[in-house]
Amino acid sequence: MGVLTRRSISIAKQYLISVLLIVLASLISYSFKEFIGYRVVALVLLLVVSISAILFDILPVLIAALLSAIILNFFFIPPTFTLHIDTAEDVLMFSMYFVVAIINAVLTFKIRQYERKKQNELESNKTIQLYNTILNSLSHELRTPIAAIIGAIDTITDNETKLSKENKSELYKEIEVASNRLNRQVENLLSMSRLEAGTIKITYDWFDINELVFNCIKEYVKNPTGHIISFSPDEELPLMKTDGGLIETMLHNLLHNAIQHTPPATVITIVATTASNHLVLKVSDTGLGFPEKEKERLFYKFYKLNNATTGGTGLGLSIVKGFTEVLNGSIELKNLKPKGAQFRITIPVETSSIKATDNE
Repeated sequence: MGVLTRRSISIAKQYLISVLLIVLASLISYSFKEFIGYRVVALVLLLVVSISAILFDILPVLIAALLSAIILNFFFIPPTFTLHIDTAEDVLMFSMYFVVAIINAVLTFKIRQYERKKQNELESNKTIQLYNTILNSLSHELRTPIAAIIGAIDTITDNETKLSKENKSELYKEIEVASNRLNRQVENLLSMSRLEAGTIKITYDWFDINELVFNCIKEYVKNPTGHIISFSPDEELPLMKTDGGLIETMLHNLLHNAIQHTPPATVITIVATTASNHLVLKVSDTGLGFPEKEKERLFYKFYKLNNATTGGTGLGLSIVKGFTEVLNGSIELKNLKPKGAQFRITIPVETSSIKATDNE
């Protein structure tokens, strides 16, 4: 709170506010000086100085401490309306007040400096750790498909006359898979950059949701892991006004995530429905599910499960969540019984009375 206050209030305003706080506390105390006595007033003013020390920089606080000491002496310590102090006890009290006020201001400032230094060190360590995570992820996720593409091209070039059509076809397929993987990682990095910069512009248009889902499934029909993607289109779905590009990106990342984190040949099911002017997308799998303690963290940038054995930058789910929120929607993850997990996305949409099948 103190750091935010000092950053948002100029030094001139800090001087003004700290002085006004002392004056206000003095006026209120002066109204009740007959009941509370000047020793209690000294504690009240010391409290105000302490609060100022928490909120403001050192110089405004020192000015407030000096002003409070003068006011305490002149208006409250007898004889009043003079800077003279009669008794040794009051001289000692006033001296202690002034010293404590100054020490309080200086110590609070030093504590803030120490906290600020520790905070900067912590943020610096987090930044270094984040960059290390990014570099480690990208060094694998980008290098692997690039190496596969280069290796396949070199093989075709060096053995063009020796390779059979089947071998060439396999190598071309390997290049296609690696290229798609590379393109997906680049797209995810660009999407995350747009999310971080807040530059995503929603392009609303009318879409057939069934068609969007089929477009996403095409890329995974011949996946090497043998996963089965099941989707039964709802012929009663109306046309919906939304951003089809964002929807497709979200589905791509959810499907890729399901394929990465479930055993080969398992079933991934997509369901698209509408309820109360909301599009509801469900992507379910029959894998092992997610640890309950880590479900929320899955949507953090670059976060990967501790027991994850597959690659990935850890950006996919954070992009899904970010795009969902850009569309004013929500995403929920739950484990299924007896096994598996389900991502449920709910997005407000404008629906048409015309059904998607009416245009066919």
